[in-house]
Amino acid sequence: MSTAGQTTNQLDAKTRELIAVAVGISLRCDGCITVHTDAARKAGTTEAELAETLGVAVSINAGAAIVYSTCALDAFAASAEV
Repeated sequence: MSTAGQTTNQLDAKTRELIAVAVGISLRCDGCITVHTDAARKAGTTEAELAETLGVAVSINAGAAIVYSTCALDAFAASAEV
């Protein structure tokens, strides 16, 4: 599966690995983070590029926390109606 993107070459290897790092962080997968951070470095990623990728992952997760928090509030309200 990890080679599927290589067949289209729409994204370069570095970009694919940075996306994989961000997804690994979102999934809280230590193995994914380790493997894809190493692959990103080997693909030429700089520390600054990795830092920006981490910023994107953090901003997405914070947004998701807000969305899921409203779901929890809705569920709480719905359980009171029963």
